[in-house]
Amino acid sequence: MNIATDEHVVINPKILYFGTPVVLLSTENADGSANLAPMSSAWALGHVVVLGLAAASHTAANLRARRDVVVNLPGPEQWRAVERLAPLTGADPVPAHKRGAFRHEPDKFAASGLRPAESDLVRPPRVADCPIALEARVAEVGEGWGGGFVVVQAEVLRVHCDARLVVPGTQHVDPGAWSPLIYNFRHYFGLGPELGHSFRSETPR
Repeated sequence: MNIATDEHVVINPKILYFGTPVVLLSTENADGSANLAPMSSAWALGHVVVLGLAAASHTAANLRARRDVVVNLPGPEQWRAVERLAPLTGADPVPAHKRGAFRHEPDKFAASGLRPAESDLVRPPRVADCPIALEARVAEVGEGWGGGFVVVQAEVLRVHCDARLVVPGTQHVDPGAWSPLIYNFRHYFGLGPELGHSFRSETPR
């Protein structure tokens, strides 16, 4: 048996955001206004989106109380708008663990420079500037291991997609035209050139 030379070293990173898509979550505040929050712990199983959120976050509180949400997917060119949202919180007063680094902002759409658009089936607005937006309703909010975060499962009810990203005559997003904004160890990236496709792909080139 050939044993490979191991060039790995053991490290202890502060965070493990190892290249995941950024999403902007639109939720509804108690007074009916909209909250908009960036996060990067989101993935999909079929038409269920799984979201990992800090348990003490304002967005988590909104989703416990009001189950409607829009999962907005920005493109790489919108990273500055995402970063403008990063130090803001919808909570007032600012929670103790966020003081000094975050500030309260009641109108996050205006603060980010992003535009709201009316949703069809849920109460929070979509982000008009995002190429893809998923209207969804929370089915379950579960406590994550250790209690510091929650795991939210939301059923996607409607998908809004920039027409330029749709394969003509189909219901498919063109993976060659769509590039998500990727959060890679606290740095923003887009996708590189296509390397290939899965044997299950319905949009081969």
